[in-house]
Amino acid sequence: MVTKVVEKERCAPIALFVYNRPAHTRRTVESLLANSQAAASALFVFCDGAKSPGLADAVETTRAYVRGLAGFASLTVIERDRNLGLAQSITQGVGQLCAEHGRVIVLEDDLVLSPYFLRYMNQGLDRYADEPAVASIHGYTYPVDAVLPETFFIRGADCWGWATWARAWKFFEPDAVKLREQLRASGELADFDFDGTAGYVRMLNGFIAGKNDSWAIRWHAAAYLRNMLTLYPGRSLVRNIGVDGSGTHSGDVDLFANQLAVAPIAVESIELRESPVARAAFGRYFRFLNPTLTERVRRRIRRILNRPAATK
Repeated sequence: MVTKVVEKERCAPIALFVYNRPAHTRRTVESLLANSQAAASALFVFCDGAKSPGLADAVETTRAYVRGLAGFASLTVIERDRNLGLAQSITQGVGQLCAEHGRVIVLEDDLVLSPYFLRYMNQGLDRYADEPAVASIHGYTYPVDAVLPETFFIRGADCWGWATWARAWKFFEPDAVKLREQLRASGELADFDFDGTAGYVRMLNGFIAGKNDSWAIRWHAAAYLRNMLTLYPGRSLVRNIGVDGSGTHSGDVDLFANQLAVAPIAVESIELRESPVARAAFGRYFRFLNPTLTERVRRRIRRILNRPAATK
């Protein structure tokens, strides 16, 4: 079923993908409405169907909430009559809006946004619209241990609050086996995985083995293989609130927590190359998240050595 209110849109359309988390969805929408450009943006809400009867009530509660949204240039609610799964829901929805509008801003139901998120997204989409080397604009930045440039590029693509154009999305490759073989043939498998610290190869292998349903790893690999870049902000405009055990693909330990930007991000033209400062900072952060066996042993020894002596 599709409910549609037709009005004039002036900013890039926004695709919001929701499922069965009404409280998370409300927080996402409220933060989106705090952006001044929300009133000039067309919102498309894609509601996936329940995977099992036990989830039907939560799915319907979420749908009832989004049907009543106001404050956007237009609202279109697409309610799936069956469960597509996150990957198929997103790839279909992004493909549809790229075909219809040429560009799209993409959100999931567990992201809280800075009031400057839409401004940055639309400025980035405008500035790099005709630059074939740029795959996407990204709003989330990892809580790294370095001061980052105001904006910077990292090779590949990402998935927590992002935007792209039809010219880039056409390169999305659904065949994970093909992507893995191309990465191996290129000799860049280790570089793609930040020397084994990012977990990207593990995620790609997991998708091939049927252990996850990630569209994002295939989008990242496809963009990476074409030497395409994604623009990031030096201060994060997105915070993920779904790493609390509530999501289909989330854990319950939030190692991605960050502070939202409290001022606009200046989107200027910068050199079309990966930032060495940002890449090094990302690498250190990934090593912290995914330590090698040697590093895990070292951390364990440090904890033992730093443990207070037992009192008698």
